[in-house]
Amino acid sequence: MKLCISYLLLALLLGACSNAPVQPNNQVNNQSIQVQQPIVNQADEAVPEARFSQNLNELMAQVSQTHQIPLSSIEAGFLDAKTISSIRKLVLPPSATFKKNWLVYRQRFIEPVRLKAGRAFWEQNQAFLSQTEQLTGVPAELIVAIIGIETIYGRQTGTFRVKDVLLTLAFSYPDTPNKPTREQLFKDQLKELMLMCWNEAGGKLPSNNSSPGVNQARFNACLNQNSSYAGAIGLPQFMPGSIRNFAVDGDGDGRIDLRQSSKDAIASVANFMKMHGWQTGMPIYFPIQDQAITAARALADGEPQLKYSIQELIEKGILTPRQGDLQTGGVAPQSRALIVDLPYPDKDGSDQVYYVVGLNNFLTIVQYNRSYFYAQSVAEFAQELGYKNQSAVSITNPAKTSEPSSAKSKPKKTKVVKKTKQN
Repeated sequence: MKLCISYLLLALLLGACSNAPVQPNNQVNNQSIQVQQPIVNQADEAVPEARFSQNLNELMAQVSQTHQIPLSSIEAGFLDAKTISSIRKLVLPPSATFKKNWLVYRQRFIEPVRLKAGRAFWEQNQAFLSQTEQLTGVPAELIVAIIGIETIYGRQTGTFRVKDVLLTLAFSYPDTPNKPTREQLFKDQLKELMLMCWNEAGGKLPSNNSSPGVNQARFNACLNQNSSYAGAIGLPQFMPGSIRNFAVDGDGDGRIDLRQSSKDAIASVANFMKMHGWQTGMPIYFPIQDQAITAARALADGEPQLKYSIQELIEKGILTPRQGDLQTGGVAPQSRALIVDLPYPDKDGSDQVYYVVGLNNFLTIVQYNRSYFYAQSVAEFAQELGYKNQSAVSITNPAKTSEPSSAKSKPKKTKVVKKTKQN
C-alpha cells in the first residue's frame, strides 16, 4: 500500500494498492450532522457542477439501495465533497518526448535514506516480521521493501482527501483514450470506499436500512482521510477495494488501520502477496546471459504473462542450466517465466534496455503495483536487505522445505550487482 507520472505509474498505484504515497487519521467523537451545503466543484474545466452532483447522487443512491445503507448517512459524508483540478493534471499521460528511464527510477527508490529507514523499520518490527513470514511464507525483506518503496514507512502517504480524489477521477477524469475505463475503475473504488468506511464506523452489510451503533463522525473521518493522488491509503498504499479484500488486522485490536499500525500494514502486504500466488522459497527473477541480449529482445513483448518455460530459455542461451536446477538455487525446468525489459537512455541519449527473466514471484509483485520498474525495484531493494534471490527448497527430502531465506534476526546488506549496458 506503493506511488513524474505516466499511465504506467498511475496503474502502478492501483495494483494493491499500488502501486506510492496517508497522514494518520485523527480520532473523532460523535458530533451533530451539519445542514446540507451544496457540493463544491473546484475544477472549472471539469464536469459542470450540476452534472457532477447528479452523478454523485446517483452513485450514493445505488450503494444505498444495493447494500441497504441509509442514504442520509452516506450523503452526510459527502456534504463538502469537491473535485481537485490538480489531480486531473497528475494523471495526464507524459509528453511525446518522455523516455522511460530504469536507471533513474531505480536510483530514486534504492538509495541510502530508504535503505536506512528500512533497516530501522525491520529492527522495530523484527519479531512480528518473523512471525508473519513463518505464517505466510512471504519473506520479511520483501514486505519491508514494498512498504519502503511505497511510502518510506509512512513518511509519504499523500496529502489529498481520499473521497475528493476518487470523486474527481470517477466523474471528472481528463479526456484521454482510456477515459471510460478509468472512470469506471474509480467509480468502483469510490463505492468500495463507502462500504469500507461504513464498516469502519461500526456498520454491518447489508445494513437493512438502519444504523444502530454506527458512528457518523467516524464514517465522515474515514472518507476524509488522506491518500495519494490515485486514492491509495496508508503505509502500504492500498486502494479501498484492496483494503476490503486483502487487508488484515495484524495487531489484533479488532480493526484494520493501515495508517498508524505497522503490524496491520505488514500483515496486509503479506496477505496480499500470498493471495496473489507468492511461491515460498522461490526466487523473483534471474539475470540473463550477456551474449543472449538479442534472443531476449526477440521475446520481450511487454505482456505480463508467464509465456516461456525455464527449459526453453536455457536452450536459447538466455539462462544457464544452473537456473533450471533446484539444487543450485534455480527453479524447476518446467517453471514458467517472462522476459522483462527495463529501458533507459544512455549518456548520449541512445535507447538501451536492461533485460531480466521474471519468474512467478516477479509477476506476483506486478499484481501489487503494475509496473516492471516497480517489481524489479522491490526485488533489488529486498536483496539489499539480505533476501537470497534463489531457491530455498530442499529436494533431498521432498516432504520438507527449508526455512524461508529471510527468517533472520535482522536485515543484512548485500552488494549491488553492477549492470552492464545492453545494446
